[in-house]
Amino acid sequence: MGLSILGRRLTAWTGTAALTAAVAVSAAAQTSAATAVTFYASPSGSGSACSQAAPCSLSGAQGAVRSQLAATPGADVTVLVQDGTYRLAATWAFGAADSGSAGHPVVWQAAPGAHPVISGASQVTGWTQVGTSGVWSAVVPAGSASRQLYVSGAEAPIAMSTPSALGFAGGWSGTSTGYSIGGDAAASAWFGALSAAQVAGVEFDYPGGNGAWTESRCRVASYSATAKTLTMAQPCWTDTTARASFSQGSGGLPSMSTGTMPTLIEDARALIHPGQWFLDSAANTLYYQPATGQQMSALDVELPRLESLLQGAGTLAKPLHDVTFRGLQFSYATWNAPSAASGFADVQSNLRMTGAKNQGMCTFSSPAGTCPWGALTQPTANVAFTASNNVTLTGNRFAELGGAGLSVMYGSANTLIQGNEFTDIASTAILLGCTYDPLPTDASESAGIKQNCTPNGSAVSADVIGTNEILTGTTVSDNIVHHIGTDYSSACGITLLFSRGTTITHNDLYDLPYTGITAGVIQGHVDQASAPQNSTNINENNTLSDNVFHNYLSVRSDGGAIYAEGHQTQYVYQSGGTTIDPVQTLAHGLQVTGNIAYHGPTTNFTYYDDAGSEWINWQGNVAFGAGSASQGGCSPTGHFWIVGNYFSNQTQYYPCNAPVDSNVSGTTTISATPAPGDVPNGLFSAAGVRAANSALAVAAGPKIYYASPTTSTSTQVLIGGEGFSSSTPVFVGSTQVSGVQYLSGGFLIVPVPAGTPSSQISVGAPAGTSRLNDTDPSITYSGFSYSSNRGLGDYDDDLHYATANGSTAKFSFSGTGVQVFGEQNTDQGNIGISIDGGTQQTVSTVPADGQRHSNVVVYAASGLAAGSHTIVVTKLSGQYATLDGFQALNSRLNDTDPSIAYSSFSYAANRGFGDYDDDVHYATANGSTAKLSFSGTGVQVFGEQYTDQGNIGISIDGGTQQTVSTVPADGQRHANVVVYAATGLARGSHTVVVTKLSGQYTTLDGFVIIQ
Repeated sequence: MGLSILGRRLTAWTGTAALTAAVAVSAAAQTSAATAVTFYASPSGSGSACSQAAPCSLSGAQGAVRSQLAATPGADVTVLVQDGTYRLAATWAFGAADSGSAGHPVVWQAAPGAHPVISGASQVTGWTQVGTSGVWSAVVPAGSASRQLYVSGAEAPIAMSTPSALGFAGGWSGTSTGYSIGGDAAASAWFGALSAAQVAGVEFDYPGGNGAWTESRCRVASYSATAKTLTMAQPCWTDTTARASFSQGSGGLPSMSTGTMPTLIEDARALIHPGQWFLDSAANTLYYQPATGQQMSALDVELPRLESLLQGAGTLAKPLHDVTFRGLQFSYATWNAPSAASGFADVQSNLRMTGAKNQGMCTFSSPAGTCPWGALTQPTANVAFTASNNVTLTGNRFAELGGAGLSVMYGSANTLIQGNEFTDIASTAILLGCTYDPLPTDASESAGIKQNCTPNGSAVSADVIGTNEILTGTTVSDNIVHHIGTDYSSACGITLLFSRGTTITHNDLYDLPYTGITAGVIQGHVDQASAPQNSTNINENNTLSDNVFHNYLSVRSDGGAIYAEGHQTQYVYQSGGTTIDPVQTLAHGLQVTGNIAYHGPTTNFTYYDDAGSEWINWQGNVAFGAGSASQGGCSPTGHFWIVGNYFSNQTQYYPCNAPVDSNVSGTTTISATPAPGDVPNGLFSAAGVRAANSALAVAAGPKIYYASPTTSTSTQVLIGGEGFSSSTPVFVGSTQVSGVQYLSGGFLIVPVPAGTPSSQISVGAPAGTSRLNDTDPSITYSGFSYSSNRGLGDYDDDLHYATANGSTAKFSFSGTGVQVFGEQNTDQGNIGISIDGGTQQTVSTVPADGQRHSNVVVYAASGLAAGSHTIVVTKLSGQYATLDGFQALNSRLNDTDPSIAYSSFSYAANRGFGDYDDDVHYATANGSTAKLSFSGTGVQVFGEQYTDQGNIGISIDGGTQQTVSTVPADGQRHANVVVYAATGLARGSHTVVVTKLSGQYTTLDGFVIIQ
């Protein structure tokens, strides 16, 4: 451990062992041709010294860098960004003057042990309660406008409700301008009670309105109490309900019926429920109603002010270049365009119409629309780069963002996006390319490219557009992309538009509402086998390889793990110039190899070659439990080679118009629930985030998403999930398993006793346990000290340590067992463990392999009598003893447990929504029941919250039935969540009965018994 315990190590965010506090020393050791300079930035920095003792602000450090580069071109310049939150007053802008040089990039990186956050928000304070309503208010800066609010690090849903919850009868009559609601007295009364300004703030949400892959949103413009009519905002309403038709279509862009009722009604103060908020911009007042258990005084409330956090923008003649960003977090920005009259008229993959109803339809509509074909409006990215070369982003977090996470376009070259985490993002995570530049060599497209593919068209007015504008050489590798599309559910994990030499490889993409990676969005909708050349582009030499996809398409449908449209290469001709050389053309086409996809519940085609797609090599991929077809599409052009794949479903499924050609060979048919050996281990080992860049992936896990079913003779289980490392503890019940085969950060093979149900396997801690971090106040220390930000994989990146023998840590708990977590390393020794004052057991924390193992179980006890116990950990020998927390053991029962008695419930498996053990029981008839008898002091009921559910009744020991709603306030699906909990029961035997009361469905995903 040594000095590292005192914070010498780098934070895990960097994902590398790159730089330590000795950056300046190591930089000085560079070749004498380069001057090495280190500057320092701090949230409270001021002045111009930019030294460690007197750091600058971010802008001050940026000025120092520019001065240094002007004085000593080619210098090695590093800025160490110290810990804290940097609340930007304006976009952090980078241009050509901020550039390094070839081999000597300017490096902006987190200081050792620091977690700097680049924030675009104001922290809201000064809260006062509004009467006795439970709602609190606070004054915010004048001009505040945001579609997001973040409370204690998580996005809070805006004030919203469903029409039925408001008592609306429905049956609204749609018109070309909005709705007639005279037949709905409750709706008429509700809108009539709002002021004109309040009505104009209301937003309607239409999931699936323009196709199952879409979620459009439009604002209300006004309400006429006399005519009982709602006028909707334009052009959103027309762009959503009356889209122009177009000729030669191979795919549709459907309009929504004007009579479609909104699924959610949002953004009015009258709608606030617990956990929701409303911003009254006119009154400069923010309202929030704390969720159950929240105390307003304890909440960190962040209201975004900025839409752009970091903008790197050069020109094609003078690009930004040779800059690295490492170990930073970009958070708390918004994107307000969907609140305008143009709204969010969704077309596909978060591309939308914002102008005329024939936007992007070019000459294929009558009258002609804007060109080129598919020139739709893209989401704003909160971090963006244009005309930027040799930019590296590594070990950063993009989290709590209201737009897209990161975009790269407009002539950018050789961008490396590696080892980052993208999570809690309203739109897509990574957006590569621009809808307006399929053919930048076409002079007629230049003006549109400058205006729509850059942040400031006038700044690039002198650029001469040609092949220099093509996005080239982008590498996206070893990133984790999860929980994105939180506000706009048609978002893809990664969207690739027009580019050359793009490589998207070794990424983990999961917990996604729609498609994992899309290579083309509507760009092929006027191409197919019979007319392949209507819409062409510059794509070639792009690769999607060795990525892992799971739990995608959890909200929308009609997508895939990988979705492709349109031309994917330039044709290579044989001698003579008239016949296409298929070998050479395919070699420059889209290479889709070595990917693994599972758990896509509403997948049409796992590997989806859709409208007008052509020249794709699908080779060596895996798909199981992921759709009705593993490969295929609707009206593609063709030239597909499907070679050597492992698929659980059919290939070459083309239900619309057939392709010119589709060539399949070497397919191995596997089960939808493969066991060890069904797929070569080498494919699992080669896919997903690699160990060298896994720090953020490990920090986000571990978690199981797939476990192969077992039989009475099964002795191994294939586990799929996230955040595994070679030292991740695996348990069967409460017993830690030895001999686990680590394949990769996403796959393990676990040896089990014959007949063990896979539901009994857990990672990190036994199922049904309660993990306490070492900082938990229930732990009493004597002689221990605290250390954080070691970056070695500690739970919550911190631990307690002791150097003096006899130091103790004591923990009292209720349960039937306990685990002690700590570190094993050569600088440690023995610890003593005693439970309930019993004989002290000696445990060695020196690893047999001589390697460090963090956040591991160093001691476990099970089979204790149900009740209260006390464990004491004592340092006995060695230089250090560490404690990383405790796990008290309780019992999680899956919904399949035989101790649960069902009446009128049915079983569903492999939904891919995140159900515990990927299965649930469900009921459709009111009065259906699930009953469990247990022994303990409490119980948790697990199920699903969704809009198609209603109320359940809970009774314990024959007592009064309590009514619990399972309809979520945010309108989103939440699987495997606690829908009811009871604690403080008298120790002993109890019976809980769950009864379906209302809604289309009730689900049960099991119980946890609290000992």
